[in-house]
Amino acid sequence: MENGHNTALMAKHAGLENQIATETRRPNPDTILIAELKKRKLRLKEEISQPH
Repeated sequence: MENGHNTALMAKHAGLENQIATETRRPNPDTILIAELKKRKLRLKEEISQPH
């Protein structure tokens, strides 16, 4: 169960990373959106690294 949960979190983390990269490459990136995505990514990273 834990492994599946971590796998799901890692997939979400990778998805956020892709969204950040896509937004950063746009001609007029939405810096507020990028900041929010980075915060979500950090929270996921912290959750992944916590022992269960």
